[in-house]
Amino acid sequence: TNELLDILSHFGEEFSQDACLAHVMSEIKAAQLMLKEVTKEKILNLPTIQDTRKINAMEIMGLLIALCNFSSPMLVPLLCCRLMKLTFEFGFCEDTISGLAFVSHALLFYSDDVLLAARVGRIAESLISGNIHEHSLRAKLTQMTCSVKVLIEPFQVTVDHCLNGYNSAKIVGDIDNAMLCGLIYCISYFFSVPDLIGLQRHMVNFFHQMTKHKRIGVLHSVMSYFDAVTALIGNEDSCSIDASIERKTNEELYQIAEQTQSTYLMHHVIINQMYVLCYLREHLLVADLVEKYRRMYAGTKNTGTKRALDIYFVFFEGISALCLARDTKQKSWRQIGEESAKTMSQLVDYSAWNFENKLSLLQAELHYLNQRNTMAELAYQASISSAHAHRFFHEEAMAQEMYGIYLIENKMVDKGIVELETAMGKYESWGAARKVDYLKDFIELVNIPASM
Repeated sequence: TNELLDILSHFGEEFSQDACLAHVMSEIKAAQLMLKEVTKEKILNLPTIQDTRKINAMEIMGLLIALCNFSSPMLVPLLCCRLMKLTFEFGFCEDTISGLAFVSHALLFYSDDVLLAARVGRIAESLISGNIHEHSLRAKLTQMTCSVKVLIEPFQVTVDHCLNGYNSAKIVGDIDNAMLCGLIYCISYFFSVPDLIGLQRHMVNFFHQMTKHKRIGVLHSVMSYFDAVTALIGNEDSCSIDASIERKTNEELYQIAEQTQSTYLMHHVIINQMYVLCYLREHLLVADLVEKYRRMYAGTKNTGTKRALDIYFVFFEGISALCLARDTKQKSWRQIGEESAKTMSQLVDYSAWNFENKLSLLQAELHYLNQRNTMAELAYQASISSAHAHRFFHEEAMAQEMYGIYLIENKMVDKGIVELETAMGKYESWGAARKVDYLKDFIELVNIPASM
């Protein structure tokens, strides 16, 4: 990175690795104004760049963006914003496409302009399609374009998008990006496809590839998702892994993230643990994870940025906080739950498909907390219906389980058990055997007073 920055300086482009957040935010605001009216046609109507020095500078910037994405992430928005300025000043080149994709990603991270981020991302995707270097571009830019997709397009679409990126990377021999696309494929599959057993098989395949190519950082992130899947399946021996692969538990991965100050790995570990614990209704432990993550995140240069999967951070924190508010009567939990519902309502404006069921479930818990039982029932039913219509069948199961618990706690035991049994069937289809066992035990406990 230092060598490339030094070479770049000879072309009149100076960047410091000690970039501060204020500088980044200033450049992002300038980029928002510059790209406000941008379209694919406007990009294509730009002249082809002729200035050799600027061509070389933009090519080096493209290389640096890819290198800095993990090692110096604060440099990435500065580089891609500068790349776009050069495009509008001197003309279009292939690195413009990379600039558009990374600017889209940066707009998502550092601003609330999700719609502009989505539009810029779509322009980048449309320029990749049919390009003479289509596979190479798709390989290195899939991760960036995927980040915005999860907020705007049906989440399930991202699974095929990631697989296409992976296949393109394999075609051109881009191992690094093939492994990254493999990781985001697993992430997309985990959150949107209700098939834990199938996902576990895919992960083992990626384990072997990542170990073979010694991509240990990416391997650790995939391991965190594998541990979450295994926790829900409840069978440690349900999937054979080659003995040469050194397995890490979530606790070990957490320690690695702390020691290396890797917010990237920490984010995955925390989200996965929150996911499992929220489904297992260990809400105090979810709250502990939230505090741990915020403490580490506050101590890094990435403070103020957002990640695409923060939507699930908001959702799980909100569900757990509202359950704790009901149990403890503490106002602080209520406030967290209310804030989560507010954030989720904003996300629904971008994609009702992805977020409507989550918002309805948060609202149901909030109505229940406020003793507005009629509204609570309607919101639970709305969440169940929306999750089913939008093919989030595992989240449909969660909503039915929570509705069943609500009914039981409000003296409608028979009706509640029907909902729990329906949820249990959906968990079984998902492959979450541990969750099935949990509900079986819970139903037995509910039935004991009736039999007495």
